[in-house]
Amino acid sequence: MTITITPRERIETHWVVTDHLRFLGQLPGTANHLIEVEAPPGSGTPPHTHASPELFAVVEGTLTVRSFGPQGVTTIRLNPGESAAISSMEPHNYANESDAPVRFLVMLDDSMIAFFRDIGRDTPLAPGEAPDFPAIGAAMARHGIGMVAPPG
Repeated sequence: MTITITPRERIETHWVVTDHLRFLGQLPGTANHLIEVEAPPGSGTPPHTHASPELFAVVEGTLTVRSFGPQGVTTIRLNPGESAAISSMEPHNYANESDAPVRFLVMLDDSMIAFFRDIGRDTPLAPGEAPDFPAIGAAMARHGIGMVAPPG
């Protein structure tokens, strides 16, 4: 039996736009990784798809998750202790629409971890600094992440 422990000071971290990601570990023998995300108020992702299924579990705050399907938009608000599983290629996004930070765990696969490492920064954006959206778009294309136009 092997147990791998990563002390907090050795956990890999990246800033992705305004979110702070901590790469907590990978399940041995699988492509599944667990990350912790701290998202400030107003943070979120545009509607998108990717091959990796995801499992979100909220630790603190309220996270809004949306699905963009043929029947329209489904909005779910997750509170601490609640989770949501998102299937592969499901059009979705997440957002922190509250006035307080939200902290949540996400389980996803290698492809998304590679994307986050590709666009992640060691430091947060400086006040007034805009994200490099062309670079993020190019990384999305490299990692098979598609943008979805919300209905309406």
